[in-house]
Amino acid sequence: MNDMTPQDGPNAPQVSPGSAIPPEELDRMTDDIIAALKTVYDPEIPSDIYELGLIYRVDIDDDRNVAIDMTLTAPGCPVAGEMPGWVENAVSTVQGVQNVTVKMVFDPPWDQSRMSDEARVALDMW
Repeated sequence: MNDMTPQDGPNAPQVSPGSAIPPEELDRMTDDIIAALKTVYDPEIPSDIYELGLIYRVDIDDDRNVAIDMTLTAPGCPVAGEMPGWVENAVSTVQGVQNVTVKMVFDPPWDQSRMSDEARVALDMW
């Protein structure tokens, strides 16, 4: 399984070596998955879920199935039931992706330190 996990913030995914997927295809899929995640916005915050640091883990297995762990800014978020579907729909449009599974997690809890510099600028949080 190829694991993209935020390292030094949400903009630095890490892909593990040893995949059956050719490296150039894996790189393209990784870039396209990140681009797809950036099309999903928290309706209460004017920044996408990737830059907000809501994506905790993305795994791409050798069969091109994608598993995503994500969280919300608050467990009581009014779109908690809908957002995983938005993420699944966005990532399923990436060429080469077979299936997408999104799991909502709340450990560790999200906090503002997970946001990228881009999100901080957008939210004027300097």
